[in-house]
Amino acid sequence: PAVSVRRTTKHIGGRAAARCPSIASSFACGAGREQLRAAVRGKGSATTRGRSSAAATTPKAEIGDSLEEFLMEATSDPKLRQMMMSMAEACRTIAFKVRTASCSGMACLNSFGDEQLAVDVLADNLLFEALRYSGVCATGASEENPIEKDMGGDEFSVCFDPLDGSSIVDTNFSVGTIFGVWRGKTIIGQTGRDMAASGIAVYGPRTNYVIAINGYPGTHEFLLQDDGKWIHSKDTYEIGEGKMFSPGNLRATFDNPNYERLVNFWIGEKYTLRYTGGMVPDVFQILVKEKGVFSNVTSPSTKAKLRLAFEVAPLALLVESAGGYSSADGQQKSGLDIPIEAIDQRTQVCYGSKGEVTRFEEYMYGSAPRFEEMEVAA
Repeated sequence: PAVSVRRTTKHIGGRAAARCPSIASSFACGAGREQLRAAVRGKGSATTRGRSSAAATTPKAEIGDSLEEFLMEATSDPKLRQMMMSMAEACRTIAFKVRTASCSGMACLNSFGDEQLAVDVLADNLLFEALRYSGVCATGASEENPIEKDMGGDEFSVCFDPLDGSSIVDTNFSVGTIFGVWRGKTIIGQTGRDMAASGIAVYGPRTNYVIAINGYPGTHEFLLQDDGKWIHSKDTYEIGEGKMFSPGNLRATFDNPNYERLVNFWIGEKYTLRYTGGMVPDVFQILVKEKGVFSNVTSPSTKAKLRLAFEVAPLALLVESAGGYSSADGQQKSGLDIPIEAIDQRTQVCYGSKGEVTRFEEYMYGSAPRFEEMEVAA
């Protein structure tokens, strides 16, 4: 008999999936793709603020669509569709390599042709290979080798962190890939707001591919199926308030008294601590839970480690497209507004809801003028 979905949901894996465990992977139990679409239709209206996307529209792409179907609706640019598909294919292969890696106390290894390579190096090779074969990538740069390399195409420059959290692969924590796609043959002189798209892949109990297309509302999650296909499983349009925090670089509290005060506030207010040490899962949970805050700041003894082009700007596009905010570089600016002056440029960052990023700036810098201006304008 057909599954009766009792409530409207925009996420495969809620009550509807609980009543039919295979719904997320094969839409079985008689429900079918069309019935699932009908169950979630009506939750896709966008809420945008004009900071990283165009005027609000109602997306046509639906839960249950394939990645190819989604991209046909999300962008009219066939080269951008090709770029996002190429990255998805590489991430699918990386997911398998991470899942089947052989780990020791020294490294996690897997095969790449006839070689045994550390999984982060292997992921790096796979992504460069994907960029070359895409036919649309002009230059590519990796956090492992922060130099723009010629990829043979003429449309996009791509920066990526091949395996963020590679040091915790051996403990079987979730890890991920981060990437940003800019138009042109270099990213120097551009900002995150100039990106055409960005994305992450999360390699955990499930494998997720999460993307934002600049100009198309929302941040969109795809779930890797047993047959290798990516299925549209969740849309995020709003990041609300909620007591969940993920404080990176806690060593900075030793000689950054403002950060110490902020962390103590979160603890005193009984926030739930959710921190893995992997930036991808720690930011991804904000999109999944639609609440929370992530921070990673500096101090006199702990310098900035996060890279603007490889991590901070791509994640800022994902969070802000989902209705959240960011604050970067100690300038009380969005992570999308920091000019890229060097490929390996480092920075600090906070992501989260409007209330949490406002609080971050007030504690760290004494005021949050851009948020005050928003309130006046409202």
